[in-house]
Amino acid sequence: MRILALETAAKAVSAAVTEEGKVLASAYQDTGLTHSRTLMPLVELLLRNTDMTAADLDVIAVSAGPGSFTGVRIGVSAAKGLAWAADKPCAAVSTLAALARNVAFLDGLIVCAMDARRQQVYNALFEAKNGRLTRLTEDRAIALAELAEELRSDPRPKTVLGDGGRMTYDFLTAAGVPCRLAPAHLVKENAVSVALEAEDIARAGGLVTAQELAPVYLRPPQAERLRREKQGG
Repeated sequence: MRILALETAAKAVSAAVTEEGKVLASAYQDTGLTHSRTLMPLVELLLRNTDMTAADLDVIAVSAGPGSFTGVRIGVSAAKGLAWAADKPCAAVSTLAALARNVAFLDGLIVCAMDARRQQVYNALFEAKNGRLTRLTEDRAIALAELAEELRSDPRPKTVLGDGGRMTYDFLTAAGVPCRLAPAHLVKENAVSVALEAEDIARAGGLVTAQELAPVYLRPPQAERLRREKQGG
């Protein structure tokens, strides 16, 4: 199974091509440029260097959220376009589930955290044991203070990661909740983990069509929230 995976849910952008769990090629960029400028050149580079076209792929996978509203939209739109043109199925991957794969080798509690602003994070908890992950919560938006209280009495070693990892680590530490921040090369979202998560989705029969692929935001975009607040006021 050949998978092209896209990750645009946070500040960094990445793409990867895998085959049966083996990484054939990957590219990562975190230079502050917009994903609309950087994503497709990375994809074109990977396909050219692996001597493939979209027709040679089996699945188009994308980090479908939660995350940056603009970033998620860009990634999902690109995946839909590629899949539609090549008539390929898609895998809508949870950004947080893919993140957890980065540190599945670290036994204990995996705290995935993406900055959701206003002292909140997009979060999911996983337990890692012997390289296997067990999901403990659904993807959610949660206040850092609430997360700290939830974790306070859990004795398991805790590893924090994600684009909100440093912020979450600092908050938990200040709140007296022992934890560790994932290593620098593993702390951020990346397309390789998206591809590996997509393999499990494919095996479980969870692929969707390009038409069915949709972003997962968890909460309304800021513009919509402000409009509702204004109308309510």
